Amino acid sequence: MLRRCLESIETSDARATLQVIVVDNGSTDGSAAIGDDFPNVQFIRLPKNFGLTKALNLGWRAADAEYVFFLHDDTEVRPSTIAILAGALDTRAEVAAVCPLLVDDNGEPTPQLGSLPPTGVWLPAAHGAPLAVEFPRGAALMVRVYFIKAIRQIDERYGQFGSDADLAAEIRRASRKILLMPAASVRHQGRSSYTSMERADFLSSRAVFLGKYQGLLAGIKARIASVLGPVAAFRLGELKYTISGQKIDGTQE
Repeated sequence: MLRRCLESIETSDARATLQVIVVDNGSTDGSAAIGDDFPNVQFIRLPKNFGLTKALNLGWRAADAEYVFFLHDDTEVRPSTIAILAGALDTRAEVAAVCPLLVDDNGEPTPQLGSLPPTGVWLPAAHGAPLAVEFPRGAALMVRVYFIKAIRQIDERYGQFGSDADLAAEIRRASRKILLMPAASVRHQGRSSYTSMERADFLSSRAVFLGKYQGLLAGIKARIASVLGPVAAFRLGELKYTISGQKIDGTQE
């Protein structure tokens, strides 16, 4: 998937103006070996999986650019996508971030739009005119670097999940907008299932989000629910992670 993602970027209309950075989060599937095939791509290789949020922070800090386009490895960009997104930021000062339309192999919209606080439920966007959205999936999101610097960094209390929700909430709190640009599209494979640790990481991240934006009590209630939910559903593998607060990288929340 990473190879296809990078190949799609190499054929982008804007390739000559792009700095491409791959943060390899301790991969064990051979992804680290493809660097020689992409000499114009900078690879940052980590010794283990520190979670998506830390990888995003390492990526934007290594960039020398006004905008940073975060992409998951299971995406493929259309040739005109990056230029369209950057053009939207160039002309709309009130917009802090823009996102393309996520589509499947047939060009049909895939689940992309969520709500705050995050629930893990995504709805497809639609073709049409540009539209301000509350919380788009972070699989493909272009953000003004100065905005991330203004909040210092993406909050690293989040592990694999929650960083996109936090960015959306910070943008909303700053009275700025996130704009969906359906004329720009990105193919997104997505996933239909997650490991016990990943599900626990989502529940932990949701508790962090609620504690940060709705107060300590809301965070505590969400933490308790993250334990009781797996108990009620007999998801014992998930339970051991939610009880300990263990994150993707093995640290404790």
